[in-house]
Amino acid sequence: MREGRLHKWMSHGFHALLCLGLLVSVFHFSTARAQEEESSRKVRSKVAPVYPDLARKMSITGTVRMQVIVEANGSMKEAKVVGGHPILVNAAMDAVKKWKFEPGPAETTEIVEFKFAPQ
Repeated sequence: MREGRLHKWMSHGFHALLCLGLLVSVFHFSTARAQEEESSRKVRSKVAPVYPDLARKMSITGTVRMQVIVEANGSMKEAKVVGGHPILVNAAMDAVKKWKFEPGPAETTEIVEFKFAPQ
């Protein structure tokens, strides 16, 4: 009976690792694709994120990386988190929503990074 349980446990473990590997591959692909879409559109005005109190108390630092779609008029249309600690993501999202970019001939995709560290 023990062999059956061990085999079942190993089978589930293998499937979990396979799924994890697939997720990592998808994340890596989306990050690589986002980097390819970077442009050099200038930022007209930036708002710095507020370092979250919880992150400060827990000594959480790191970088939040976002893919931002900017309309031709320079306003932000959409933002998607590409990577970063979940506790820091909301602060980064709140800040980037207030950014203004230079107008351009068309909609562009930008990569924005926010580095969080206690000061």
